[in-house]
Amino acid sequence: MKEEGVKILNEKDSISDEIANLIKIAREATNSAYAPYSNFYVGAAALLEDGTIVKGSNFENASYPLCLCAERVALASIHSQYPGAIVKMMAVTARNPSQKTNEPIAPCGACRQVLLEYEQKQKEEIKIIMFGEEGNVAVCKSAASLLPMAFDHSFLSK
Repeated sequence: MKEEGVKILNEKDSISDEIANLIKIAREATNSAYAPYSNFYVGAAALLEDGTIVKGSNFENASYPLCLCAERVALASIHSQYPGAIVKMMAVTARNPSQKTNEPIAPCGACRQVLLEYEQKQKEEIKIIMFGEEGNVAVCKSAASLLPMAFDHSFLSK
């Protein structure tokens, strides 16, 4: 990963306890993923400003466009259960039983767009932590830096 605004850290010695804990909880969230078609189990864990952690996991559907990604599940849960809460950071990880995931897992395009919207709604950046099953950790300073030339509210008339 060479994207601007993304730092690559070694999992063993360069990450804070806070980030390590968030990754651990995101890993646990992969256990509740429903992924019978892709066998790609994604977990997300979002740290709120008050210290609350909200998890999400992907939920697939035979009609693929109806699938829900872990990141969007977590954000929807936060929006409905903790209205007005500020999301400080979100960790995203995945596992695949048939192939070890050694690279950081980045949010898909749809999730990047939703993360950007949430970031703009709360008027504060959301640090994005990306991890596979082992290896390096990618830390992105904000959702906006994951989505260059983004489509946002500024294109819409009021």
